[in-house]
Amino acid sequence: MKQRRTRERREEILSLAADVGLANVEDLAQRFGVTASTIRRDLAHLSDDGRLARTYGGAISTSHLPEASLLQRRSEALDAKRAITAWAANEVQRGESIFLDGGSTTALMARELSTRTFPATVTTSSLPVVTQLSTTTSMTVQCLGGRLRPLSGAFVGPLAETSLDRMSFDRAFISADGVTVDRGLCEAELEQTRFKEVVARRTRSLYVLAHAEKLGHAPFDAWARLDLPWTLVTDESAPAATLAEFHAAGINVVVAPALTT
Repeated sequence: MKQRRTRERREEILSLAADVGLANVEDLAQRFGVTASTIRRDLAHLSDDGRLARTYGGAISTSHLPEASLLQRRSEALDAKRAITAWAANEVQRGESIFLDGGSTTALMARELSTRTFPATVTTSSLPVVTQLSTTTSMTVQCLGGRLRPLSGAFVGPLAETSLDRMSFDRAFISADGVTVDRGLCEAELEQTRFKEVVARRTRSLYVLAHAEKLGHAPFDAWARLDLPWTLVTDESAPAATLAEFHAAGINVVVAPALTT
């Protein structure tokens, strides 16, 4: 009986979120006649299932959550991204072939790489990455074709995937809108998740670059499962308990040290 009431309450919470969004835990507790901690558990459960996205004080339906543009994301968690990309760029060795995914974090990594003087080959699906590396003389830059997603400035789709069939990489650095232990990488479109899965199968070492706010976050409904070894690279603000969950799942975790100013 209790389990049924819980299921019914959570379904009604989802319905409210789809209609008007959920702004206040206390209001929900009063509406359903339960404690605020019970509502927080409900929201956490629905968020973990990818059916809600947590916000300050409540949640909204993932079907109502707009995808942020690359321009909007550029200033988001900037210090964390700089720490992550500084560490990641130092992993690249002379003469290696690497892949850089689309996203604001990988664009920052391309800026880091543009200052390097050793030879390497960089393949990317991202126009901002190409722009960052367009003036470098030491690196060979290859850009995949496909369908351009204006929000991310990156190519996806069958043409991009077919190009990858002829390539392999020493290292691949990919991004995500959210990362969870059980489901993998969360994105706005299925084409994005399929593309990342193809990249993952073509590289010897796979790195997922995700600042702390993306960990345990499920803003959309499309997922990429990474059923192979990979490394999560995040920043120092990531909660220890969250990192422990990734460790327990056998995922290698790197916490990039903050950069000194």
